[in-house]
Amino acid sequence: MDRSILSRPGPAPDRVLRYGPHPDHVADVWLPGTEERPLVFLLHGGFWRPRFDRTHTRLMAAALRDEGWTVASVEYRREQGNPDACTGDVRLALEVVPGEVGAPGAGIVLVGHSAGGQLALWAGVACPPPGLRGIVALAPVADLVHAYDANLGNGAVAEFLGGPPGTRPDLDPVRLPAPAGKVILVHGADDTGVPPAVSESYVDAHAAAKLMLLPDVAHFELIDPGSAAWTGVVAAVAQAGR
Repeated sequence: MDRSILSRPGPAPDRVLRYGPHPDHVADVWLPGTEERPLVFLLHGGFWRPRFDRTHTRLMAAALRDEGWTVASVEYRREQGNPDACTGDVRLALEVVPGEVGAPGAGIVLVGHSAGGQLALWAGVACPPPGLRGIVALAPVADLVHAYDANLGNGAVAEFLGGPPGTRPDLDPVRLPAPAGKVILVHGADDTGVPPAVSESYVDAHAAAKLMLLPDVAHFELIDPGSAAWTGVVAAVAQAGR
């Protein structure tokens, strides 16, 4: 598995804005998109662990901007055993960031990778922003029970929740109602970090959701603009934003 995207430097954002009082209440913004394209509200992954932050999405965000989207890559608290800090930050950011960016009238697309995919799918149900056009979940941890039972990320789900997932079904996308709007899951067929079966479980539970299974693709290629998977990711974002 090629993890180099986690450490490769990307271009600085055009703006860094604050959406709340905590040091992690920040968002990197790439401008300008086009008026015809929705705002991409981007949530990074990293199994909800503190050592992974939004900076590893900078290459991805800049590439999406170059495709015509305004992008806000949002930071959030990653406090083990305190998932409500994380989800509360996502909720607050959705209330504040689009207005601060001057989001295009075309609406918003939620995009999240890995743990960020779980957050995007959760937010689409728990706190959908006005103008939500769709959700693109890239290799999402979309079934917390499945991920917990498979010990993905060496206990990442239990660390995040502070216990087994049965205690927090309100945070488990596969056990929530389907979000409004388009839902597209993109998964690499060769992903061993978050296996495709996790996304397959989600689409089995939500018939309207679509799964793009990309052959010969693993976990991190989905956020790497230099990978063969990138055209599929761009196509999914475009489809979700229509």
